Amino acid sequence: MEAHLLSNERARMVNAALLPLLAVALLWSVHVLDAVYSWQLNTWGNIPRTMAGLPGILLQPFFHADLEHLLNNSLSLLVLGWCLVYFYPRVAGRVAWITWVVSGVAVWLTARPDRHIGASGVVYGLAFFLFFSGVFRRQRALMAISLLVVFLYGGLLWGLLPTLPRISWESHLWGGLTGAGLAWWYRHISPAHLPPPPLEEAVVGAGIAAGVLENDDPGDETTVEDSSVQHAPPYYDPEATDTTWHQEDRT
Repeated sequence: MEAHLLSNERARMVNAALLPLLAVALLWSVHVLDAVYSWQLNTWGNIPRTMAGLPGILLQPFFHADLEHLLNNSLSLLVLGWCLVYFYPRVAGRVAWITWVVSGVAVWLTARPDRHIGASGVVYGLAFFLFFSGVFRRQRALMAISLLVVFLYGGLLWGLLPTLPRISWESHLWGGLTGAGLAWWYRHISPAHLPPPPLEEAVVGAGIAAGVLENDDPGDETTVEDSSVQHAPPYYDPEATDTTWHQEDRT
């Protein structure tokens, strides 16, 4: 039984990496093709409050200024995307595309009149969702993920400030706000892994289930010695389960 659970767990860990890998592969394919054929795809970025910029609402995450810009976003998408799919499989797809669309629309409505490109808005959305999901749910395992996000990506907070003209802090801000809002909205949807119940509750529950009650009085519950309860495995429920751009700038 334990070997079967371990095998399933390894399969889930591998499967959780597939979608982030496909997304990153798509970003790199677009960038390579653009460089080889000189398509100048960056001109299709998100240009706020213009008709020409409307396609950029959806296309913005696909375009990057250079390899460094693309590499930074790719690594973040792989790590954060894996965490999202692995720990929150029931809402992972919705969180990704809602963050993508909402942040794009918000940038088009409110950002500076420049050309915004890059997947940083989505990266911020995933990071903020993971962080605030652990905070709102108050589960130790998920709060550990929140701390990991802070440890790895604490520097993202500086990206929310208008410090550099070439940085689309608006994309970062709206992506982060969207991720935090989604963490609150989906806070009642169970993650893939739930922490084990306290041992006392498990024992009492086993006693009640076995009918070990005195005089049928709910106030007279007694517990029993049950090795299967004492050594039960942790509870597991798989079913519950950017930047601006100029011709000479790097973003």
